Amino acid sequence: MKKRWIAPSEAVAGVAYRLGRVLAAPRAAYEPFIVAGHIIGWIAPDRVQRLARWRNVFHRSERGIELAPRLDTPQARTSTLAEVARALSAEYALTAWRDERYAVTPGLGGPTLFELERAAARYFGIHTVAAHANGLVGDDDRWQMWLARRSPTKAIDPGLLDNLVGGGVAAGSNAAATLVKEASEEAGVATELARRARPAGSVDICRDQRDGLQRETIHVYDLWLPADFVPANQDGEAVEHRLCVPDVVLSILQEDEITADASLVIVDMLLRHRHIPSDDPSYAALEALRHPAASPRQPDELSGR
Repeated sequence: MKKRWIAPSEAVAGVAYRLGRVLAAPRAAYEPFIVAGHIIGWIAPDRVQRLARWRNVFHRSERGIELAPRLDTPQARTSTLAEVARALSAEYALTAWRDERYAVTPGLGGPTLFELERAAARYFGIHTVAAHANGLVGDDDRWQMWLARRSPTKAIDPGLLDNLVGGGVAAGSNAAATLVKEASEEAGVATELARRARPAGSVDICRDQRDGLQRETIHVYDLWLPADFVPANQDGEAVEHRLCVPDVVLSILQEDEITADASLVIVDMLLRHRHIPSDDPSYAALEALRHPAASPRQPDELSGR
């Protein structure tokens, strides 16, 4: 009988220490970004000052920085904020332009208030959605995991290791469709195989980043692959693939060679599959990282403070 792999406590403590650092709750000050009465983003004060120069688009109030009421349709907001984002990009205030938009809603599943260029998402501190898959080989007792190395030309986390499959959910798409698309582009996974990925819930991130505030929900999947499967990148966004045994995965998770996002997705898998048991001294700390507060601070009601 095969012996089930259990993560050594000392290594788990190293993972918990690193993730506690890279996924730490926001410490910077942010002001609410308000659209149609909803707080839909959080913006650093210096960036608020820059936005306030567009007097016909934004105005500051005691509640935060608000989008002008005259922009009262999704189309008008999308068009105007696209012009703002283009101007910010020209000032090198954003990461590389993606020419891909995120749908911005007052809550998951809510109506779309507007769409925003992906490169501007963190600048405005909007809540984004992504889909990632753990690429697994073997079975739940004895498994290996495929990791991908991001291209050195990627706008975010260039050159770092990553999940085999991962990508932001663009406007008009959903997590399942995004996973199938990214699996094909990033790893050459056939559509039929990608559709077998098992949805496993979600994890959340809310942390300070150099380009703004990252607030993201990642839909997690476990994609069990045939033993003879070899990833083949199709879009130039991955430059290497590694098939790693569990102890190597755990070692990688203790270093900054892998993205924080992918690290959290992998830890989620280790917790779900009980490779990190509930009596491990670091279990509670890792469990807490899966669903942090969704905003830098809990705002007062817009009706008053």
